[in-house]
Amino acid sequence: MLGAIIGDIVGSRFEFNNHRSKKFDFFAEGCRVTDDSIMTLAIARAIMTCGSDRDRLGEQCIKYMQEIGRKYPHCGFGGMFYQWVFSDSPEPYNSYGNGAAMRVSPAGFAANSVWDAEELAEIVTEVTHNHDEGIKGAKAVAVAIYMARQGAMKSEIRERIERGYYPLDFCIDDMRPSYKFNETCQETVPQAIKCFLESTSFEDAIRTAISLGGDSDTIAAITGAIAEAYYGVPDVIKEEALAYLDEELRTIYNEWETLYPADNGKNRV
Repeated sequence: MLGAIIGDIVGSRFEFNNHRSKKFDFFAEGCRVTDDSIMTLAIARAIMTCGSDRDRLGEQCIKYMQEIGRKYPHCGFGGMFYQWVFSDSPEPYNSYGNGAAMRVSPAGFAANSVWDAEELAEIVTEVTHNHDEGIKGAKAVAVAIYMARQGAMKSEIRERIERGYYPLDFCIDDMRPSYKFNETCQETVPQAIKCFLESTSFEDAIRTAISLGGDSDTIAAITGAIAEAYYGVPDVIKEEALAYLDEELRTIYNEWETLYPADNGKNRV
């Protein structure tokens, strides 16, 4: 989950001012926490509240995404999601936007099997993004995270994603010059996963995601979540990123770390 937050913070200043290079200051003026991190932490809160009680998870996701989200009205919500957050009767709105994938990382870290990752991802996603493509994007990310946590090789992760979700027969270097801003799962999730697959370290994964352009904070959040599960997060990056969280968000993160402590890539092959 921390990897998603870091990707969001680092990518926040490039979302509408793309930087198509890996050379940039990691944390700099203009970096901030956006809706990607805030909704990720809301999903984490819901999962912690429910534990193994999946029957209540959907309603708890609605509760915490609204309760926490309403405290940050200017954090970058999309138009439809903003209306959902402030609605008195929130209903899913058939979205396939990449918000489904940007916030799903807690499901991948809490899951105890690939199938559990898929189930958790669907439950936490369908309360808003109930389109098949939205659910597929969330599942793909959760599965990649779970497999990375378990020590799967990149080739195994790639094979599973290609078999169940998306073709990955492209290179980021080839795509970079023409890639445009896109907020759909189908045009950001495979790209984010490929940024991870082509990376050499946690930091390199984030830099690769930023260099692609497009919806930079969300692509980097998705890439960062998988990269955290695979590589772990260097302590110096972790501490600098956590300084961006206010007291309430840091409290949720600390509670999550108590229940689901980071293993810093100890299971990696």
